[in-house]
Amino acid sequence: MWLLPLKNLFNEWGRTPEQWELVWGDSFQLEAGQPEEALGKAFLIKALIKKTGIIDVRMTIGIGHKTYTGARISESNGEAFIHAGEKFEELEKEKNNLLLKSPWPDFDEEINLYLRLTSLFMDNWTAASAELVEIVLREPSLTQKEIGERLGIRQNSVSGRWKRAHIDELLAVEQIYRKKMKKLQP
Repeated sequence: MWLLPLKNLFNEWGRTPEQWELVWGDSFQLEAGQPEEALGKAFLIKALIKKTGIIDVRMTIGIGHKTYTGARISESNGEAFIHAGEKFEELEKEKNNLLLKSPWPDFDEEINLYLRLTSLFMDNWTAASAELVEIVLREPSLTQKEIGERLGIRQNSVSGRWKRAHIDELLAVEQIYRKKMKKLQP
C-alpha cells in the first residue's frame, strides 16, 4: 500500500540503486540532489507514508560532501552519509521522527528545533491531512478551490484540513530551511 507509491516518488527523483535504494523492505537511502531540496523531499515522503493511515516514517537528513560514489547508494560514502547515520542513531533517544545533521552546528540547532516543533503536528496527520499536504507540496500553485475539485470536497473543507495539517507552518519551515541553506553553500 505504501511501497509502490514510495518507489514511484523516488523514481521521479533519480535512479535506483545509484540515487536511492530500499533496504530490508522497511529502510531506504535517498540522495536528495541539492541540499536545499532535502527538507521538502522529506516532508513529501512523510506525507506520502502518513497518507496510508497505517504507518509512519523516521528520517534523518545528512548534509555534507560526498567523497565516494558507489554502484549503489548504500556503497557511497562521505560526510553526508556519516551525518545521516549518526543522527539516525539519535532519533529514538531524542523521541523525534525527522532531524538533520550538517557541518554547521548552529544551523543544526535551529533547524532541528523547527523540526521538533513540526513533528508535533506531522506525526499526528490523518490520512486526509497527509493527502492534502502531498498535493500542496507537489503542486504549490494550486488554489484551495482547485485542490477541493481534485479531492471531491468543497473549498471550505480544504481550508479546514489546511489548518489542521498546519500547512502554512510547514511551508514556512521549509522556506526558512531553504533560505538558510542557500546562504551556507559557497
